[in-house]
Amino acid sequence: MKRESIDAYDIPGRVAAYDADMDVMHPNRAKMVDVVLEFLPLPNDAAFVVLELGIGTGFFAKRVLEAYPAARVIGIDGAESMVEMAASRLGPMAERVDFRVGDFRELDRLIRTDEMPAAVLSSYALHHLDREEKLRVIRESVGYLQPDGWFVNADLLDADSPVIETRIQQVRIEGIIRRAASGDDRFADERSTRRFLDDMEAREGDQPLTLWAELEILRQAGLDDACVLWLEYREAVTAGRRSGSPSA
Repeated sequence: MKRESIDAYDIPGRVAAYDADMDVMHPNRAKMVDVVLEFLPLPNDAAFVVLELGIGTGFFAKRVLEAYPAARVIGIDGAESMVEMAASRLGPMAERVDFRVGDFRELDRLIRTDEMPAAVLSSYALHHLDREEKLRVIRESVGYLQPDGWFVNADLLDADSPVIETRIQQVRIEGIIRRAASGDDRFADERSTRRFLDDMEAREGDQPLTLWAELEILRQAGLDDACVLWLEYREAVTAGRRSGSPSA
């Protein structure tokens, strides 16, 4: 991940439009959070800490705090503008969030070894990392997890087959144009939509991997029971469980 990937999300105009753009480009975002919350084996009334890698505008954190009234979130993001938006979105619930502005590739500078979250969550953030960076971040975050804690990632994928990837991209563009309903010049037609997506992905340093590579990274990071919980086209929720004793 390059510094430009972080800086791309630290522009007030980009942050202000982020959620509206996500609704157009990623309509399954709410469904993916539903899957994560349904899957996590955590009692609704339990007091625990969740670590979120890339809190963004607080979309995911808000759902976590609503579902678990006694839970707290450590929310990390490299873009201060995103953190400010998250705090605004969460309102009074922001008191239950420890916002930490920093690069989640440097967790040892941001997390204490005694904080031990019950779950590590991330959404639409880790695809900015290359394979080796992603493995290091996940492996390090696993070191903070409680025994039997889960790492769950809702993110983007690349298809194994160029033929399938081409068709998925066509479906993607058709959906964006339909949801935009001609109300946005960026998504007026296939050509303008493709140009916008290519420019955005280059600027933000997108590096999605295949599903099989994602699951292999979870295993190499020290997680058991690596699995895909949900998948539609180029979006997936993947997870793995930490077993054994916590790190010293």
